[in-house]
Amino acid sequence: MKKLAPIFTIFLIIAIIIIVAVSTSKKEQLISVYEKNLEKKPIKITPNKYVDIECSMTIKTKNHAAQVISPSGKTWFFDDMGCLIKWLEDKKFKKEAVLWTYVEDTNRWIDAKKAWYVLTDKTPMNYGFGAREHRVKDAVNFEKMQLKMLRGENLTDPKLRKKLLEL
Repeated sequence: MKKLAPIFTIFLIIAIIIIVAVSTSKKEQLISVYEKNLEKKPIKITPNKYVDIECSMTIKTKNHAAQVISPSGKTWFFDDMGCLIKWLEDKKFKKEAVLWTYVEDTNRWIDAKKAWYVLTDKTPMNYGFGAREHRVKDAVNFEKMQLKMLRGENLTDPKLRKKLLEL
């Protein structure tokens, strides 16, 4: 019986390796970048198929989702506008990039630079910037939202969160 123990252990290890290999090979790969979007139009987001390039979270819904398209047509996906702003900041093509955001009020993709942003939405990464096509009370334009994000003035700051949500 003691002679069979090493053989049994080897077979067990091989079985585990095979199970892990088979289970990971059948999983659908998440998409973090889409090539050749030469029309620079927003890509239809299928829930649980795309991943945010900044925070690595799977995009579960198109609500609060955003996309960046480079001049070459590469498209990156984000589950939260705050992630897009952080990721884009050091990119050489940031001024030429086409930005899309999904807006809550009209349920469609619009140019993120033309959207209005409320500061208190429940967003996937808790930054709070919810996009709207039509201006609503206390909404800010893209430039102000971007500045607030880069300064850390968002709902991830506990003091600011308390102040904004007590209103």
